[in-house]
Amino acid sequence: MGRGKIVIRRIDDTTSRQVTFSKRRKGLMKKAKELAILCDAEVGLVIFSSTAKLYDFASTSLKSVIERYNKAKEEQQHQLSNLTSQFQFWQKEVEILRQQLYTLQENHRKFMGQHLSGLSFKDLQSLEKQLETSLRGIRTKKGNLIHQDNLELYKKVSLIGQENLELYKQVAS
Repeated sequence: MGRGKIVIRRIDDTTSRQVTFSKRRKGLMKKAKELAILCDAEVGLVIFSSTAKLYDFASTSLKSVIERYNKAKEEQQHQLSNLTSQFQFWQKEVEILRQQLYTLQENHRKFMGQHLSGLSFKDLQSLEKQLETSLRGIRTKKGNLIHQDNLELYKKVSLIGQENLELYKQVAS
């Protein structure tokens, strides 16, 4: 038959509380020692009673355990601050990219002729100049491509003419 569960709350009777503290402290110390031995762990345990009496256990020395704990906490804080800095950097980067996306979408709408009603006369003139500049660039590129195509076709016609002349000479001889 197992033990019944107890409600975890402050024990009102001072004597019972002191007896329970003593028993549980010994059990906790025993568990800390077992953990250190079984798992080759560096364990440090500090307990202050309600009467301010100090009880401690350390698998090596309490000072080295506390120093190691403080060092680990500092490293953890450093890593956390690095993560926070990185997070803030990426948040700013996301905001910049969102703003760029919004600007590009607005420009795209303007170039497509949408949402023009809110533009001033100067804005419309500027948009017109941008469109004319874009159109000139497109026409120049188109002209260059046509010119290149014509050169290639001229070369092909010239080659075919030479082949035709050679075939004519072969047939004539």
